[in-house]
Amino acid sequence: MGSESEPAVHQCGCDSCRTGTDPATARHHRQLNLFLSRLNEPQRRWYVGTLSQKPGNPSDRQLSLITGLDEKTIRRGRQELADGLAGLPYDRQRRTGGGRPPAEEQDAGLETDLLDIVSPNTAGDPMSSRKWLNCRLVDIQERLAERDHKVSPPVISRLLKKHDYHLRANVKEREGKQHPDRDRQFEYIREQEVKHQAAGQPVISVDTKKKELVGNFKNPGRIWCQMPEEVDTHDFPSDAIGHAVPYGIYDQQNNRGTVYVGQSADTPAFAVDNIVRWCQTERLEYYPNTTQLMIKADCGGSNSCRSRVWKRDLQEKVADQFGLTVTVCHYPSGASKWNSIEHRLFSEISKTWAGCPLRSFDDVLHYIRETKTQTGLTVQAYLVTETYETGIKVSDKEMDALNIEYHDVCPQWNYTIRPQSTPSPA
Repeated sequence: MGSESEPAVHQCGCDSCRTGTDPATARHHRQLNLFLSRLNEPQRRWYVGTLSQKPGNPSDRQLSLITGLDEKTIRRGRQELADGLAGLPYDRQRRTGGGRPPAEEQDAGLETDLLDIVSPNTAGDPMSSRKWLNCRLVDIQERLAERDHKVSPPVISRLLKKHDYHLRANVKEREGKQHPDRDRQFEYIREQEVKHQAAGQPVISVDTKKKELVGNFKNPGRIWCQMPEEVDTHDFPSDAIGHAVPYGIYDQQNNRGTVYVGQSADTPAFAVDNIVRWCQTERLEYYPNTTQLMIKADCGGSNSCRSRVWKRDLQEKVADQFGLTVTVCHYPSGASKWNSIEHRLFSEISKTWAGCPLRSFDDVLHYIRETKTQTGLTVQAYLVTETYETGIKVSDKEMDALNIEYHDVCPQWNYTIRPQSTPSPA
């Protein structure tokens, strides 16, 4: 017996099936009706109409008993086939025009009043036909009822779509005000990349990923599981173990990421100390005996182009300590998404721990280390336990003592820091 969703199979009413005198014929009729049950309405009448055309086949009367179709329906199917199905729609079972008239035809003033109601609540682009509403369908339904129009929300939705209204989310498309040197800076960063890579010198992309609350909190995203993870109802910082501050360094040549997870403030000193840790480990392993380092960074944050602490610590802790000539290129304001680390490392980490609560710092490190891509990305993660103070000032005298050279192209974003003295052992 078929399921409830399957079409009913007609029980043949011919003498052979009713009396059971001819089992073979009865079996054939059952199979025919089973086949017809899987066809739609016009397909059934067309198929049965072809059965009566061949000499020796059952008559229309017999086919009506076998299949349950009316004799007129069988003749109609035969005639439609003879006419080449002319005038019949191919994308629907019946001709148009049947059924109840649409609401706008029954109520002549419905569309006019609907557009009058939604007009004050309409937003959109005045130079195109794109429009959207700032009110709900139920609100529109209530206002139409006040004007004696009884109509359901699905009908309102259909009429709105007819006039090019749609449900739309905000789309981030406008870049806003752009710096006049924006394009030139992108070209210059690329020039510096090519120059350093051709010389075999490391190029790293640095940035701080979004800070994460560590505890039994919801993490956006979904994972395959039989039962969802149970997390706290509220994400109160007071209930957290701490804040994870992931500072990433992405090595472009080796497609390798290194993330230092801090527990304190995201300061310039924290950023430079992580670059120092990278120089003491990754640089010596993959770039021994190099004398230059290029850093691509955002325009703001802990590695801001305006931060004095950032520049002073790069001088003292990186350039002087390792004897490296450090070239720093900052992306223009509002262009951080073009930094390599954003779409080559941080986005993949977010995919790895999506839907997984970060209940401990060990979990944070675990998910970061598990991040991989088909292009061969590998990631290392380390916990930083030092505490970093905010509000540190650098005097003008200290800045004047730096061995820093600002480039001719966009000097506010591009500069080179050279070692001042004999470097300490790395």
